[in-house]
Amino acid sequence: MKHEKIQTFEELKKQLTPIQNVNTKRKASLSMLDKLALFITKYVGSMSFFFMIFGWTLIWLGWNTLAPEKLRFDPFPAFVLWLFLSNMIQIFLMPLIMIGQNLQSDHADLRAEEDYMVNKKAEVEIETILKHLENQNELILEILKKIENLESKK
Repeated sequence: MKHEKIQTFEELKKQLTPIQNVNTKRKASLSMLDKLALFITKYVGSMSFFFMIFGWTLIWLGWNTLAPEKLRFDPFPAFVLWLFLSNMIQIFLMPLIMIGQNLQSDHADLRAEEDYMVNKKAEVEIETILKHLENQNELILEILKKIENLESKK
């Protein structure tokens, strides 16, 4: 019976590229502006930022609705200054959030690519293990046949 040459683990390791931590590689490649955009995206997308904006709005509108008229600085019903400031916050944060989301998407793509490479590596390793098991099975069957032949000659 002919037995095929199967790669050893050392041969397999030389053939495959090592697994990399794309998180640390990606973090090291970010510029200061990219890090700022990611920080703003993370913070603006949090409940604490929502509560801060919600509280600021309640205080602003409450003060300018309920305070004595002489102390109001943005009178009801127009709230012109509040609308202006709110729109400016939105206008400035919108592109920053989009930049941060694009950076997060790029990072997710890198992680997906690395996951794919890990899966390909695992597939090759599993295939090699299965070939070794098949080879061992053939050898065991061959040895069994030889033992049976020896016993039948007795």
